Formats: sequence, structure tokens, C-alpha cells
Amino acid sequence: MNPADLGLPVDVPSTALFTDQYELTMLQAALKAGTADRRSVFEVFTRRLPEGRRYGVVAGTGRVLDAVENFRFDAGVLRFLREQQIVDEPTLQWLASYRFGGDIWGYPEGEVYFPGSPILRVEGSFAECVLLETVILSILNHDSAIAAAASRMSVAAGGRRLIEMGARRTHELAAVASSRAAYVGGFNSTSDLAAGFRYAIPTVGTSAHAFTLLHDSERDAFRAQVASLGRGTTLLVDTYDVAEAVRTAVDIAGPELGAVRIDSGDLLLVAHRVRAQLDELGAVNTKIVVTSDLDEYAIASLAAAPVDAYGVGTQLVTGSGHPTCSMVYKLVARAHSADPKAPLEPVAKKSLGGKLSIGGRKWAARRLDAEGVAEAEVIGTGEVPSELMDQQLLVELVKGGAIVAREPLDAARERHIAVRAGLPLSAMQLSRGEPVLPTEYV
Repeated sequence: MNPADLGLPVDVPSTALFTDQYELTMLQAALKAGTADRRSVFEVFTRRLPEGRRYGVVAGTGRVLDAVENFRFDAGVLRFLREQQIVDEPTLQWLASYRFGGDIWGYPEGEVYFPGSPILRVEGSFAECVLLETVILSILNHDSAIAAAASRMSVAAGGRRLIEMGARRTHELAAVASSRAAYVGGFNSTSDLAAGFRYAIPTVGTSAHAFTLLHDSERDAFRAQVASLGRGTTLLVDTYDVAEAVRTAVDIAGPELGAVRIDSGDLLLVAHRVRAQLDELGAVNTKIVVTSDLDEYAIASLAAAPVDAYGVGTQLVTGSGHPTCSMVYKLVARAHSADPKAPLEPVAKKSLGGKLSIGGRKWAARRLDAEGVAEAEVIGTGEVPSELMDQQLLVELVKGGAIVAREPLDAARERHIAVRAGLPLSAMQLSRGEPVLPTEYV
């Protein structure tokens, strides 16, 4: 089974109502004014990274493509809009045949970004592009926040395995998207079966404290789990006394015991004691998994501990303190008329309070130093300098309404790991700092 064939991971007729009302009222007014067909360019970018973060991670691109493809105003949706008098009848008739027919370019999923990076560029008529603002931002802001947190945790883990287990800490549908974004950011598996089903992410899971408490003794619980799941299972050893649980676990499963999980206490101290005890009992290959409200800082603090894997929940699915990326969707260029040959004119918002934007259809490239390490994010609106032609970042995602860049999720994950490795070493620091690359406009 190809997970992409499953369609939307949510039970809705379409994605058309994942929008704000003003997008439809703008459409109605533009149709009446005769400006709706003007060729337009919208761009997604953020003016700043979350405080202290050194790079951002693009995630959710594949979900954006699904959302655009399923953006349809079917009979039920149109009936709702009519009954609520959201827009007038001519607008409803226009919406009935809506299909995005424009072009979309963007940073490929898993790529990193910086302030001002044109993460996504949507081109077409004003009418067809303006409707996509909210659903695009909803996906990219959420997924990129989770992927950025996951990437930092992946760096902190230093090659040890990471398990996403935050489904019970967020909305049930956000949990699926979070698992996907975490995988892009470097996690290895998820406890969420819906994410495994939808996106073919490896799933893991064995038992909770409830299973131990169900039985008359911890020994009975361990015996039942090993009998059902085999000696390679992971036994939870901190329901009662950790040392006694480890002895019981090895006694029942033998040295072939797959792993033990520690979910409470001083994880650094307990992990060292458990490792020594496992080795003394001959279970030298038994792994240690730790959980318990971990974030990137807690993971980094366990670098010297004999830990083999980390399970992360709440802090991951909430972006580790930064649940959104503050991305915006702005009109940066438009034609003076509906004539398809009319040239594009740069437009930009001018306001106080740091909300200025730069007009013009942009390209982006990442300049490398003599050692091949990234040294600047270069953004421009004119010709691309010849020395940057091979370092351009935007790729074609949709052409004439047709998706042209679907890819396996593993491709995005591998891309992120490779791109991150090409950043300056200071990008890997968890301490607060400025973006690791400056943004240069040419």
C-alpha cells in the first residue's frame, strides 16, 4: 500500500473551508471590481526566527500539496456558504468550479530557512491564490515548528534513537501531523499508529504502568509481556523499585531482553545504575530507553548517560516553547491588468511595528564558503548571479495546477540531515543565539 493513495488524513469533504472568511469576501470584491484575474505572486516567509533559534526547518510541504489538490467547493460546502450568506451568488458560481491552476515553487521539505527566506511562492490569478493563504500557513507554521524542535532534539541526541510519543498531548489530528514533522526533523519512530498508517513512519510501543498495576505482581506482568511479545520486548521498570524490577526483568527474559524503560526519577543517576546492574546480570546488550517530559536540553544533559533511546512527547508536539514559526503569506507582485502578458509589478506593505515586507518575485540561494559550508542566505528579485546558479533553493512543486514534486517522506528526512550538516558548527549549539546565516538582499 502506498500511504499517499489514502488521500487526506482528516475526514472532511475538502480543505476549502480551512480558510478565513475574509479570503472569500476579498474574492467577491475582486470579482466585482474586475481585478480578480490579475496575475499575482504571493510568498510565504517569516520576518524572524523564534527567539534564540539559529535556523528553521521547512516541514509540511507534502501536506500543503495534498491540501491544494483537495481544495474543492463541493455541494455541501457551497450550501453552507449560501445559507450563511458568506458571499453572493456570482461568487458561489465561481467557487463551484474552483481548481488551482497556477504554479507553486518552494524550498523542498527538510530544507532549512532563515528570516526573509521565500519558503513558498504561489503564482496565478489573485482569485485562485488568495484563497489558499490560511490552509498553507496553518500547515507550514505548525509542521515547521515541530520539525525545528525535532531537529534540535536530534542534534542533542547525538545519534541515539528518538521516539515521538506526543499524541496524548495534542489534538488527535495535530498528533499525526506532528509525527510526520518530527520524522522529517530526525526522529526515528512514533507511537502513533495513525501516523504509521498514513505516512509509513516506523511505529513502536509495548506497555505502560497500567499493565504492571493490572497484575498481582510485577513478576506476573513481566512474564505475561515476555510470553506475548518475546524476549526482545521493552519492560517498564520504574513502577515500584527500579533495581528489583531490573533483576526480575532479566530473570524472566534472560540476557536477550531487548530493553528497559525508565520514566521517572533522576534519569542521569538511574540510567548509570541500571546500566551497571544490567551488565552485572549479563544483559550487556539490553538497551535503556528514557522518557519523562524530555526536551532538547534534558536530552543534552543525558549525553554522558548510558542511554540508547529517548521518548519525547509534550515538548516536541508543542514546538519546545515555540509552537508556531510566525510565517506570513504576502502579495509581493501583481499585474496591472488581467492581460496574461501584462508585466508583474512589485508591491509591498509599508507599516510601522516591524511588519515591512519587500516587494518583487524573489529567488533564493545559499552561498557557500571555500570549504563548502553555508555562509549566507542570498535573496534577490532580478537576475540570479552566475556564481549562485547552482545554489538556488526553490524548486517547482506545482505547474499549471498539477503537482510535479511529490516525494517519499524519507527523502525529506534525509535532505534535512544532509542540509543541517552543511551549516556552520555553531548551528548545533542549543544556547540562545542569532540565526547562523545572515540574510543578504541583492
